[in-house]
Amino acid sequence: MPHYLEAVREISAVKYAIYFLYCAGLLLSARALAVDPFEDFHEYGELSDEEIHALHEGEFLYGDVELGVLLNRGNTSNTAFKLKSNLYQDFKYWRNQFKFDGAYRREVDPETKIEDETASRYFISAQGNYKIGEKNTSLFLYGDYERDEFNGREYTTTFVVGYGKRIFEGRKNTVDVDLGPGLSMYRREDEVALEPGEQRVERGHLLRAALQWERTVSKRTRFNQDISYEKSVSGLGARVFSETALISQVMGGVSMKVAYTYRYHSQPEEGKEKADSEVGVTLVYSFN
Repeated sequence: MPHYLEAVREISAVKYAIYFLYCAGLLLSARALAVDPFEDFHEYGELSDEEIHALHEGEFLYGDVELGVLLNRGNTSNTAFKLKSNLYQDFKYWRNQFKFDGAYRREVDPETKIEDETASRYFISAQGNYKIGEKNTSLFLYGDYERDEFNGREYTTTFVVGYGKRIFEGRKNTVDVDLGPGLSMYRREDEVALEPGEQRVERGHLLRAALQWERTVSKRTRFNQDISYEKSVSGLGARVFSETALISQVMGGVSMKVAYTYRYHSQPEEGKEKADSEVGVTLVYSFN
């Protein structure tokens, strides 16, 4: 029975992500039928991802950096930082993508008046796509490393090889998918007590699927949906990551981003939640 309930929760998490994606699509499609009040604004949305990559082909580095800061003083006292980057290299045969996502927060306990670290998470990934004959088709190598001070694991890392394909390209929408097998490994923190049969370092095989959907809402506004699903075939559970974002240009290379992020792990450490989410508003600087 516990295994059955676990499977139901895991399927529910995936259904939730797909349902969220479906609803967003319906909302944006309905909006496209009406008059778009932003259509006469800045030319931000005129270039597709593929056109941007073609424009910068051969360049060593281009992309965007995102920053958010929150400072509260008074009845509550906390400090929070968020830093993300999405960088590319585009050469004749290889297109490389590098991502960094870091979040840090300190809060003052209202009872003890002691300031302490309450969140510290860092994630970095790299993906190299080798372009093959057919347009928008590639073979890829993917790797990531995550360190979260409060999830009971010292680190989590994955490595995947697979096949990437753009499955849809329209006037306003592009959809890309990646699929492939890989390896996963994580190490439990020394403070975490081991249950019978558990090891401090766990290794296994997995299957990974990722989808990236980009929609041009107007000439200065874009909608992005990134979702990935990793399923261990070695009994180490499953991971879901989803980011739903609306990005609108403010001026020049500076944009504002409103994003909803959802993370799910089917087998967290004891005392930890399976899912967490956040809503953030940040500034993005693009040096395309």
